[in-house]
Parts: sequence; structure tokens; C-alpha cells
Amino acid sequence: MQFAKVFPLYVKKAERKGRSKEEVEQIIFWLTGYDRAGLQSQVDQGHDFETFFAQAPAFNPNSSLITGTVCGVRVEEIDDPLTQQVRYLDKLIDELARGKAMEKILREPK
Repeated sequence: MQFAKVFPLYVKKAERKGRSKEEVEQIIFWLTGYDRAGLQSQVDQGHDFETFFAQAPAFNPNSSLITGTVCGVRVEEIDDPLTQQVRYLDKLIDELARGKAMEKILREPK
């Protein structure tokens, strides 16, 4: 599946719920270490999720703090690393769309 095709869907989902593209990008930057130029390059090149995550500058070590379910599956119990990374991103976007505070989405210390 191409990340470039799913990214606009993430943005659309967030915007439907009153959130912004910038917040979606902030989540992606936090999770992957990409900056705006790196993210845009991934979208422009039409990379799939495997390439997107393989080329991520610095996958966030706090991603292990992401828990819960996506499509009825607990993200912390997923064995395949790529599937887990995709579901982590899905989970964070879901939290954004549900109105959760950005500090909580990004698992920032209290």
C-alpha cells in the first residue's frame, strides 16, 4: 500500500473532525523523525509504507508507549514490525480525530 495515497486520507479524516494537516504532520514527524521536506519527498515519490518506514530518519523509541486497538487488534501485540508501525500511525491519527490533546497523543511526560 502506498503511503502517498493514504497520507491525504489521514489529513481528510483529521480535518473532518476539526483538526489540521499540520497536526497530522506533527504526529508523523514525532513517530518517524521526518521533517516537512522529507515527508513531502516520500509523498512525491509515491513510496509504499515499507519504504516510508525503512527510510524514516529516527523511529521514535517512545512508540512502544502506544497501546490500544485498531480494527479490533491490539497494536502492542502485533508481531510483524511493519504492520505494527503502520498501526501505530493509524492509532495516533485515530486519537487526533477523536479530539485527544496533542501532548497525550505524542506521549509527552507530565
